[in-house]
Amino acid sequence: MIQVNNVVKDFDGFRALDGVNMKVEKGSIYGLVGPNGAGKSTLIRHLTGVYRPDQGEILIEGEPIYENREVKARISYIPDDLFYFLQADTMVMMKYYRGIYPNFDEKMFFRMQEFFPSIDVKRNIRRLSKGMQKQVAFWLAICCRPELIILDEPVDGLDPVMRRQIWSILMSEVAEHKMTVLVSSHNLRELEDVCDHVGIMNKGSIMIERSLMELQGNISKVQIACQTGMPKMPKEFEVLHMSNSGRVYTMIVKGNPKEVARAVSAEEDNLAIVDILPLTLEEIFIYEMGGADYEVKDILF
Repeated sequence: MIQVNNVVKDFDGFRALDGVNMKVEKGSIYGLVGPNGAGKSTLIRHLTGVYRPDQGEILIEGEPIYENREVKARISYIPDDLFYFLQADTMVMMKYYRGIYPNFDEKMFFRMQEFFPSIDVKRNIRRLSKGMQKQVAFWLAICCRPELIILDEPVDGLDPVMRRQIWSILMSEVAEHKMTVLVSSHNLRELEDVCDHVGIMNKGSIMIERSLMELQGNISKVQIACQTGMPKMPKEFEVLHMSNSGRVYTMIVKGNPKEVARAVSAEEDNLAIVDILPLTLEEIFIYEMGGADYEVKDILF
């Protein structure tokens, strides 16, 4: 669906994107994560055709996005900083979207009104709360029947019930219509529940791009209760981090979780407990960004 090839973008001598390569499969939910200033927003502006890359190319379904009205008509975008016309209410914005997007589904718009009962469609949107404005943005975007929807902090400011409802609608559209979702968010716990692929971005490039299953399948958190001090780990497994609380040791180990468990059990005879836990996406991210040189490549490869 999305193919980004060696994209470079400079602003007054500052390199915001430094050879970005990224691939998003059709019908997937792709999480784009990274620290503040990593280049995520700049990349998203390229994916939506707002910016033209200085070098490289961005293709949506094999076609360049920049100044391509036909491709843009198949994309919905919800930015973190929402914009609405000064005097517009939800009905006015619905008619505006209907005039721009050829696939806008007006019947779907009225059907979905029941999912947003707190929205007064005749009230000026700018007078609604931030959370309600986000609901309106999502409501309009999904009714465009997009093939690709790009979301920047999509559920920020929403209550837990509405957050779950938004994700439920998105996943339903992905399952039924093969819609592709690219979402940038700092809520990694939430992304872990919905994404099937993740791209970790830092300093203007994608450092790691894997399926979530692959990310979590090659690194484990091993918790061991050992009576005789620090447990030993066979040489074929690399221990990336170790800490302890009393006799309970926690190790971050690179390797297949099942093989790690067997190896630890065979190596030590006096183990009381061996727990093998997958790292969460948040833990992978924190471990990566905690190192001065961003050592995530060493963790995952």
